[in-house]
Amino acid sequence: MVIKDLTCLVGNSFKAFGIKTSTSKIIRPLPVRWVFLSPDWVKINIDGAVGGYPGHATYGGIIFRGSMREFIWAFSAFLEVQTALVVEFYGVIHAMEEAQKMGFIDVWLECDSALVCDAFAARTNVPWKLRNRWNVCLNYCGKIRFRVTHIFREGNGCADKLANLRFFS
Repeated sequence: MVIKDLTCLVGNSFKAFGIKTSTSKIIRPLPVRWVFLSPDWVKINIDGAVGGYPGHATYGGIIFRGSMREFIWAFSAFLEVQTALVVEFYGVIHAMEEAQKMGFIDVWLECDSALVCDAFAARTNVPWKLRNRWNVCLNYCGKIRFRVTHIFREGNGCADKLANLRFFS
């Protein structure tokens, strides 16, 4: 079937092509806000970006310290062709390697990938090519005061911008 006029795809016309549609209730938005830290803690936000599946991939992150949100360091890297999950793991591993080099012992990591956050507890879903670096990361996390939490994309804007920066540079 050739579609000559896309206006036929509006509304209930999807049913003509056997495409099921559903309407969902509008979910009340959740507020996104900075949670203040004690002065000796650092917060790391990371994000990955992929152009396609798999596609050209980048990751980025930013490190803040303490309750005043002082900027410490930021990074962005290009990874060639990867999947979204692999990119998120690369971002976390890179951030934790840098935190270790900087000597941080109180680290709070925020990531918008629930699978990556879950991997800290379950130690699953880690791509095989990253297992050795992941185990070194977990070893470091076990020696410090460490916290990992999921953050919604809307609250991870700075890391998202850094990740997407490599697509355009």
